[in-house]
Amino acid sequence: QVQLVESGGGLVQAGGSLRLSCAASGSIFSINSMGWYRQAPGKQRELVAVITRGRSPTYADSVKGRFTISRDNAKNTVDLQMSSLKPEDTAVYYCNADISYRQGDQLHALDYWGQGTQVTVSS
Repeated sequence: QVQLVESGGGLVQAGGSLRLSCAASGSIFSINSMGWYRQAPGKQRELVAVITRGRSPTYADSVKGRFTISRDNAKNTVDLQMSSLKPEDTAVYYCNADISYRQGDQLHALDYWGQGTQVTVSS
């Protein structure tokens, strides 16, 4: 079993900063990509940032220059540093990871999600 546990959400004023963290644990063989998505009320879940092993991070246009994603492969963690926050950044933020695990002599890959953490930016 694999779990993603998020932390770091909260309430912040516009222009402020927050840091989200996500840790993956369990029967992990390898992690290909780790990232953050968000879902605002009444809207679809959208990609915020993703970092794939061996590649440069990808960001949504709306957060470029304000958010920074970082990953620690040894610890199976991914962080999202959010700065210059805007009210439109208010959403539930979800950690996502593409994880391979071993079952017997076979490798399987699944997409895992965290439980979500609320980020609220007041104007």
